[in-house]
Amino acid sequence: MNTLKIDRLRPTQMTHGERQIRQKTAAYQALSGHDLEMAIAEKPIAIVLGPNDEPFVIDHHHVTCALSRVGVKRVPFVLVRDLSSLSPAEFWLALENRSWVYPYDAERRRVPFRDMPRHMWDAVNDEFRSLAAFVRDAGGYDKTDVPLADFRWADFLRAHFPRPESDAAFDALLKPALDLARSDAAAGLPGFIG
Repeated sequence: MNTLKIDRLRPTQMTHGERQIRQKTAAYQALSGHDLEMAIAEKPIAIVLGPNDEPFVIDHHHVTCALSRVGVKRVPFVLVRDLSSLSPAEFWLALENRSWVYPYDAERRRVPFRDMPRHMWDAVNDEFRSLAAFVRDAGGYDKTDVPLADFRWADFLRAHFPRPESDAAFDALLKPALDLARSDAAAGLPGFIG
C-alpha cells in the first residue's frame, strides 16, 4: 500500500475538534505492533492532488492528526482525484464545487483559500466539531457519506448552545445536544434518526 508523509499533507478545513483528536490519539496509543498497523490500514487517508502535486486531505483529518501525535510519520492514502493540472484558483473552486473544502473558522466566518492551514496540526479547535462527533458516537445521528455532514451538525449545535469553555461545560452539553439532535428541529440534517 502506498503511503505519504503526514507532514506533506495539506488540510482542506480550517478547524478540527481537539477533543475528538485526543480521543482518537488515546485509542491509537492503546495499540501496538500488528494491531496498530491494522488500525492504520483500515482508514486510508482520502486525498486530492493539487497544484505542484501537493496532497490535500479530503477525509480523515482527525485520524491523521491523531496518528501524528502517536509518532506515526507515514499514512496509507487513497487518491480520489488528480487536480494537479489546475491553477490554484481553479483547484480551490473545484474542491468547493465538490464539497471537499470547508473554508470557515470556528466562528463560522469564511476565510480566503490562501489562509487555509498549511499542515494538519495548524487547524484551529472548534468545540462544536467535537460536540457533533460525540453526539454522533452517542447515537444522536448516523454517520453518512454526505460531504461535510459533521460541519453541518456542528453549525446546528453552535446555533443552539453557548461555546463550552471547560471540560465540565462540554460534558454538560452532551445530553441536551443529544436530545436536540433527535428532535424534529434536526430533521433536515444528514444522518438524522429522530
